Amino acid sequence: MMDLVWWEIVVLIVAGFGAGLVNVMAGGGSILTVPIMMFLGMPGPVANGTNRITIVAHNASAIVTYLRHGVPHAKLCVTLTLVAIPPALLGAWLSTKLNNEQFEGLLAIVMVAVLILMQAPQAKKQSDADNEPKNLRLGHVLMAIAGFWGGFIQIGMGFVVLPIMHRVIGLSLVDTNILKVFIIFTYTLLAVFVFAATSEVLWLVGAIAAIGNIAGGMVGARLTLSHGEQLIRRVLTIAIIAMIIKLLFFS
Repeated sequence: MMDLVWWEIVVLIVAGFGAGLVNVMAGGGSILTVPIMMFLGMPGPVANGTNRITIVAHNASAIVTYLRHGVPHAKLCVTLTLVAIPPALLGAWLSTKLNNEQFEGLLAIVMVAVLILMQAPQAKKQSDADNEPKNLRLGHVLMAIAGFWGGFIQIGMGFVVLPIMHRVIGLSLVDTNILKVFIIFTYTLLAVFVFAATSEVLWLVGAIAAIGNIAGGMVGARLTLSHGEQLIRRVLTIAIIAMIIKLLFFS
């Protein structure tokens, strides 16, 4: 159990809010919540497991909205989810075997990779794509690999799933974002129990961060046009660089 003072609770809620906002508008929100939990004194592997609570909460809130409008490509959503679950559970189990030093080193590498991916040109949002699923065998194989990564460390998962479903399978970005929510929610919910059984999950800490995460997601979902996404990416880039420096030189 981790005792929290009032300002730490505020920090967790603010970090959760920022992560929810970033997840909707840019992707990569876990790159905020995991480091913040570590800054508050939580070991890396424990922060990795506890952060899954915020991911489950954020995606659950999105699912409620999407279910009202129907789920496109429902059968495809089910099969992609099923192939992602086993490797995700394996990845979650393997991540609990890392010690804190190993996790921090890996996290620094991942953050550098995510930083590079964020600078790559983003696919233009479009609703008039052909949207007919293709390359299904390759898409399912890639989703299984992505599932392992999602279970192992999760950070940057949005940058992995989007090209698989949009560029390989050929779904529109709108449908990609909808299916992504269902897939990530399902394997993450199961992965939480792997972390709880084999390592440690701080449920209260995760729940507090989840409050901000859900609120941030709701706000982000309502923001349109403007330069909100560009501003978030700039702020997130600065935060990532600062955390990389901390992990590499001041751990």
